[in-house]
Amino acid sequence: MLRTTSGQPAPFTGRRVLVVEDEYFLADDISEAFEALGAEVAGPAGHIEDAFKLLRDGSTLDAAVLDVNIHSERIFPVARELRARNVPFVFTTGYERVTVGPEFQDVPLFEKPIDLAKMARQLAALLVEPGS
Repeated sequence: MLRTTSGQPAPFTGRRVLVVEDEYFLADDISEAFEALGAEVAGPAGHIEDAFKLLRDGSTLDAAVLDVNIHSERIFPVARELRARNVPFVFTTGYERVTVGPEFQDVPLFEKPIDLAKMARQLAALLVEPGS
């Protein structure tokens, strides 16, 4: 089991995190960051159809990182399915919060370039206290 420098278990040990990001290098960086924290990464998916395949493959998902804009398509149908399953998620975007709209105003949003450590801390907090 991975441990933090304080000796505590890594926050994502035993957790499966879906990563949906169409920028290859950023997807890779996000995946590596979560793997370093003990997560199993589902994806990364670079297309919405691929994200839905991962959602529907029968595996458990514990959390997700969703780019708002995937090849000019909005990620909101995936976000709605995650919300229906009570899977916490965060958004990433190169745009302003206004692109998210009122339906998802409560979802943490990380603007690119992303502070990966801050994003991981926020997602870990959502795993502990869903809806926070």
